Parts: sequence; structure tokens; C-alpha cells
Amino acid sequence: MAESYRKAIKETVAYFSDFQPTTEDIDSLKSEGIWNNDWEASMELLKRFYLNQQKSSELPSHKDLVHVFNNFYFGGDPEGDPFSWKGFILNEPLLVKKSFFKALDLHEIAWGFVSGAERASAKFVLEKRLGLINPPLIAMGEAPDKPDPTGLIHLASHLNQNSLGREGPAVAYLGDTVADILTIKNARETIPEQKFISFGIAPPHLKKSESSALRSSYEAQLKAAGADIILREIIDVQKYMREI
Repeated sequence: MAESYRKAIKETVAYFSDFQPTTEDIDSLKSEGIWNNDWEASMELLKRFYLNQQKSSELPSHKDLVHVFNNFYFGGDPEGDPFSWKGFILNEPLLVKKSFFKALDLHEIAWGFVSGAERASAKFVLEKRLGLINPPLIAMGEAPDKPDPTGLIHLASHLNQNSLGREGPAVAYLGDTVADILTIKNARETIPEQKFISFGIAPPHLKKSESSALRSSYEAQLKAAGADIILREIIDVQKYMREI
């Protein structure tokens, strides 16, 4: 859901200022590893714009910013009928097919999602568009924001059907931000006897041929943050998980 969220960040910042951040601006902010929440990322971009321009414009309230952001992203009531939404979420490109998860099931690899998205948003994409049935999910507000590992650890414990530790199977997490990679780093510090693996992947907008240099730079940032393996495509995770 990264592409539609980035569009919502751009439009939200532009709504409250005469500045629209570029995709590179957002990637740069995300590389700091602490702006996983896109509402907070939007507010931070506004703060930095006003500071750089030496402007004294008053920042919007959190409530007003969330309202505007959700109007762009959902294009309707987030808690309402998803079929009435008209926002960016409708055009979010799907990065995998349902068959990807069937393949994981076939190889007895348990899976789930720790998302910075609101539950309504995550469920819409996972269930309505991908066709998954009640997928294991930790959404925004159900655990501290990444890179806090609480949500990941809770989900992994649920999937393993027991507590994590030396005897448990490896826990891998795939993400496209520095915050995702740092989540695994923090999980290791929390449960050092458990094997954790971090898969990093560049977001969709960097997979275009003209973005190859930016993609290489982005992947280097993920690696520097601690990613164990950089994937070219999400489906490649199946190969690595079978080898673990």
C-alpha cells in the first residue's frame, strides 16, 4: 500500500502549504527509520518546510491532518462501506497474488501482516482485493508503531502457537522501509535467543528502469540498516524461507 500512501502524503502536505514533497523527499524521510506512521510523516514534512522557509504558519491539528489525509486516501468514511470509497486506495497496485500465500501454505510457512495502515485499509486490500480470508493482521493502533517490535513479536508468537525462543522456527519479516528493518533489529534485542531474519525490498516506485540508481541507493540504505537479504521481487522470499 506504499504507493497510495505516498500519494496521500504528497497531497496532504500540499493541502496545508504551498509545498508538495517529491517521492524522493518522502523516501529520504522514511530512511530515518522513525516515520512509519504516515500521518506523523506528513506533519513532519510540514514542520521542516516551514522551518526551512522560515515561515511562522501554524501547523494543522492532528485531527484536521488525519481528516484531510483520509479524504485523499480513502475518499470516504474509513469506517463506512468500502464500496463507497473513491480515494487513492482503489488504485493501489497489488504486489503479489493470492497464489503467493497458497505457495507459502504448501511449504508450511506461516504468514501474517504487521502493518502501519489502519485496519480498515489493510483489510480492504488483503481481503477485498487479494481475496485472503481473515488473514493474521496487526494494524495501526493495535501495537506501537514500528520500529517497536511489539506487534511483530505478538504476531509471531500467535503464528508459532507458542512462545518464541531458541527452539522456535525462524521468524522473518519483509519490509520496504528502514523502520521495517529496525523492527527486526529491535526484536533480536528483545528476544536474543530467537532467530529473526530481515528481508528488505525497494518500494514499487523504484522498480522502474529509469529509477535503477535510486533503487540501488535505497537498497543500500536498507542493507546499512541491517537487512539480512535484499529481494528483487517479493515472490523470491519463498526460496529463502525454504532454505532456512
